[in-house]
Amino acid sequence: MPRFSANLGFLWPDLSLPEAIRAAHAAGFDAVECHWPFETAIEEVQAALADTGLKMLGLNTRRGDISAGDNGLAAQPGREPEARAAIDEAIAYAAQIDCAAVHVMAGFGRSAEHRAAFLDNLSYACARARPHNITILIEPLNRHDAPDYFLHTTDQAAAIIREVAADNLALMFDCYHVGRSEGDVITRARALQNHIGHIQFAGVPARGVPDQGELNYAAIFAALDGMGWHRPLGAEYKPGAARTQDTLGWMKTLTG
Repeated sequence: MPRFSANLGFLWPDLSLPEAIRAAHAAGFDAVECHWPFETAIEEVQAALADTGLKMLGLNTRRGDISAGDNGLAAQPGREPEARAAIDEAIAYAAQIDCAAVHVMAGFGRSAEHRAAFLDNLSYACARARPHNITILIEPLNRHDAPDYFLHTTDQAAAIIREVAADNLALMFDCYHVGRSEGDVITRARALQNHIGHIQFAGVPARGVPDQGELNYAAIFAALDGMGWHRPLGAEYKPGAARTQDTLGWMKTLTG
């Protein structure tokens, strides 16, 4: 039986992070994760996690200067100081809330220089995260939503993981991004299972509720369960105009 983590970057967007953690607990989620929690006081997040007994599974490094088009810094040559400051900030925050993983965002560009910067910054991130028992995650983003994002296929991510060769570097396998760019979600998950550190999902192609769209998540969840994946799966979908609590019927209909 699959278990689920609420991604609070998208779910309960009208609530503060601590309030969203409590809402996720009330809705029956087994864990939570978020995007960029840095403007929320650590003590408030700690209190909400303690009150609910939920584990924070992951958070992201800052994207950089969003107004200038940044979507991550780690694969940006010449910006190593900024990238490493973002890595340090994310690891420090994660360590204080006992968060399991940090997703290091790459940014745009696909040259050899971008790749070299990414490898160096990932090695740095893994070394900084290891004393805190934190996993560093990398995530390919689909070509429709993030054209020219450095990391764009699961094979590319797997090759980088092998090259960095750090025991705390893993793949964020987002069924939504894989479904949009590569297809064969179940086959890809089986092929990559030794590299996967976390799994997320949303409906394809609209990134809405998972019981709508092209992907059969009942089959995907059953396949992941059959692979022996028993950690919570990250619900990272956009509820749209609906209240988040009114979109959660899939938690029953897709797991029967």
